[in-house]
Amino acid sequence: MNPKKLVRRVIPKSGVRAAEETYRRSRMYALQARYGFPARKLRVIAVTGTNGKTTTCCYINEVLKAGGYKTALYTTAVIELAGHSGINRTHRTLPLTGQLLSFLQKVRTAEVDFLILEVTSQALDQHKLLGIPIEIAVMTNLSQDHLDYHGTMNRYAAAKAKLFNRYTNPKFCILNADDERYNYFLDESVGQVVSYGKSSDSTEQVTAVKPDDGMRWKLKSGKNSLNLHTKLAGLFNVYNASAAATVGMALQIPPEQIVKGVQSLTLVPGRMESVEAGQPFKVWIDYAVTPDALEKVLQAGRGAVGTKGRVLVVFGATGDHDKGKRPKMGKIAGENADRIYLTDDETYTENGDAIRKAVMNGIEDSKGKSKTTEIADREKAIAAALKAAEKDDVVIVTGIGHQTTRNMGGKDELWDEREVIERQLSKG
Repeated sequence: MNPKKLVRRVIPKSGVRAAEETYRRSRMYALQARYGFPARKLRVIAVTGTNGKTTTCCYINEVLKAGGYKTALYTTAVIELAGHSGINRTHRTLPLTGQLLSFLQKVRTAEVDFLILEVTSQALDQHKLLGIPIEIAVMTNLSQDHLDYHGTMNRYAAAKAKLFNRYTNPKFCILNADDERYNYFLDESVGQVVSYGKSSDSTEQVTAVKPDDGMRWKLKSGKNSLNLHTKLAGLFNVYNASAAATVGMALQIPPEQIVKGVQSLTLVPGRMESVEAGQPFKVWIDYAVTPDALEKVLQAGRGAVGTKGRVLVVFGATGDHDKGKRPKMGKIAGENADRIYLTDDETYTENGDAIRKAVMNGIEDSKGKSKTTEIADREKAIAAALKAAEKDDVVIVTGIGHQTTRNMGGKDELWDEREVIERQLSKG
């Protein structure tokens, strides 16, 4: 028998948890010492939440650079160090501990002003941020995800809350006042709380939102307001950019530089990424892997086509992760898309047919089966959606995003969503 399984049988669950906590804390401190505590004296901005973390980090990065700061950035999609950026090909939001500490050494050597980190609930739960000083903690939103790991939404929220309470002891806590769990995170926060959102109680209030070559809105701060514009579509990007602008204001970056920074972000790989190959309809790639993210990107698609076009979506659900999300995602697709192409995402070690069946149950609940085509082969599903698209439509392909591989049957295979779409569009 596997030694880990034997230990779990003999020792009570609480004892196993305590042992794991002690081991992880001790190991993190030992590794910090081995690498010379590389995070000391770094000014760190950490962003957590269910959706929008990567994009919010990228907005913050641009706002800080517009303000004259030298930065480093580590997200699920993009890694940047002192102006040199590249795609994160590890598929990890935060790297393995040794790799993270090695990156921190490079950040310290580069003498950057700020490090911007995307932080997951698992990383917080496993003490990966021990020894990393957090100056500003940012919350995007909280919705269902990772319940295969945390078990309940309350435990999921508690893991996120570590970024805002005495566990990391941040100087500023930037919170989304419109999020359902805002009051919970407000109570947990130990730093100076600055909130953003449409709520009149927000420190920085979002008003006058309208689509216009992306999105335009005002961020009202007391008697003053910023006129913000982003090329990225969707109301959710108004929130992502507003969080970044709020960080800029906390750091007293001049308003005109905040506006410039927000507007300068034109692309986040795999996040509402547009594919243009001369076709008469829009094509977007998005990483949406949660019910909330899928709903928001489909609503953004509806806003983009208005009454002229249709929203066509190609999507599936991930294997070996939070099975409860699958029918919810199916129902959301049924309620928000005009045509659905249900396909495989990443199956990992699960049976693809079973995953798709669970998603289809949700589609059927929304009375959306008649507008759904099920094609297991992802490239064939994408090809079918592109062939069906007409002028003024938008085809949204979700789930893989920026990744360059996908795990099928427990093995990674090369996969580039953009290349697949471009290849199919070239066939006419």
